[in-house]
Amino acid sequence: MPLTPLQIGPMHIDFPVVQAALSGYSDWPMRTIAHRLGAPFTIAEVMLERFILEVSKGRHASRFLRAGDGEFPCGAQLMGSQADDFTVAAEKMVDAGFDLIDINFGCPVRKVLGKCRGGYLLSTPREALEIVGRVRDALPARVPVTVKMRRGMDDNQESLDNFYAIFDGAFRLGATAITVHGRTVRQRYEGKSSWRFLREIKRHAGPRTVLGSGDLFNARDCLDMLAQTGVDGVTVARGAIGNPWIFQQVRALAAGEPVPVPSLHQQREVLREHFRLAEQTHGPRRCCAMLRKFGIKYARLHPRADEVRRAFVEVAEPSEWHAVLERWYADDLPGVPPGGREEATPFV
Repeated sequence: MPLTPLQIGPMHIDFPVVQAALSGYSDWPMRTIAHRLGAPFTIAEVMLERFILEVSKGRHASRFLRAGDGEFPCGAQLMGSQADDFTVAAEKMVDAGFDLIDINFGCPVRKVLGKCRGGYLLSTPREALEIVGRVRDALPARVPVTVKMRRGMDDNQESLDNFYAIFDGAFRLGATAITVHGRTVRQRYEGKSSWRFLREIKRHAGPRTVLGSGDLFNARDCLDMLAQTGVDGVTVARGAIGNPWIFQQVRALAAGEPVPVPSLHQQREVLREHFRLAEQTHGPRRCCAMLRKFGIKYARLHPRADEVRRAFVEVAEPSEWHAVLERWYADDLPGVPPGGREEATPFV
């Protein structure tokens, strides 16, 4: 089934399955690995607008302000509450090399909501739209401005009315695409994402670009969302953690080919490269702590997943990371498909 490329303002993206912003995960190493394995576009981990204004130099700055280095298009996602701070932070991210600015109105974390950020702004359309308008006016026309939303604070009518006010208003103010997550803010990450709501929103949007989010854990899920909802593209979040091959896999399924499942040696090479990039970015002391959370996710693709997961949990030094690879990835055994054997069937 041929899929239509994405067009987000002047930005042409050759495949409609992209990597979402992942708080604490989608740093430069993760985005680089994802791009090399088929992601046509990635978004950096969400950053507070106040933090961007204060960080300026050194390794701490390079960790957050490093874009794609010209290798691939990459967006920056901003979250906050003050329109003035948003505009300055957005300009700073563009100066750092990011190709697109995404505004987060979807984060459901309690401490974020308590500071009137993220998903909280779905309850205040006036403030949300002021942020969108100010950011759009502050940036060059060549830089797309997009929005990430959930389907509302909760399921009441006022919440739905606020959603549509922000959704339609953001497009009127110049947003070129909106990503909609099919859960409410109150749901957080529990329950099912409503793909029916995504279908309704895409029908409402017409030719305007809508991306879907929620419950995309393998290649089949991505193609099912596209087929069932009609959205223009999908953003893979948790499904990409520990399985950067998901972008290769969805491309293969869409082409009518079986899912390419990485062997243990292929996994080992990516794990080594991920570590190298993380060490370069975060330094040898910090990168082990950063990569443990990735290691336990990568372990799901190993036929002895529980044992490998425990081995990664215990890693504290670079030598221990490499020792896990030497022990558990020495034999080039077949890997495990992320969605089970049935997920590997071609998409027709």
